[in-house]
Amino acid sequence: MIHHVQVACPAGAEDNLRAFYTGVLGWPELPKPPLLAARGGCWFQVPGRGGPDGELHVGVDADFRPAKKAHPAFVVDVDAVAAAVEAAGGSVDWADPAEIPGRRRFHAFDPVGNRLEFLEG
Repeated sequence: MIHHVQVACPAGAEDNLRAFYTGVLGWPELPKPPLLAARGGCWFQVPGRGGPDGELHVGVDADFRPAKKAHPAFVVDVDAVAAAVEAAGGSVDWADPAEIPGRRRFHAFDPVGNRLEFLEG
C-alpha cells in the first residue's frame, strides 16, 4: 500500500484545493504537523472500500507548474465522482475503454491544473 502521493500547488491556492478535494470529492482534510503546516499546503484522506486508502498531500512549490501528464490515480465510484466534478463546473475526459479493457476511467484536473485519474473500483 502507498501511504501518500504528493502534488504541488502555488502559494495561496489551499482554499481552492480544499473546495475541490473536500467540497467536491468529499475527502476529509487531515491536520498537518505544526512544523509542516508552516510551509503551507494541505493533506487529504483518500477514502477506500471499508476505510481509508492513503493520503493525498498538496505541497506549495515556489516554482509551481501543474502536472499535465504525470498524475496519481484513485479507485472510486467513477460515475459518482464524474457527476460531482461536472456539477462543480469541472471537465471530465473519459478514457478510451480499449486502452485498459474492463477498467472504466477518466481524467480531470484540480483547481491548479494538476491531472488526476479516477478508475472504477
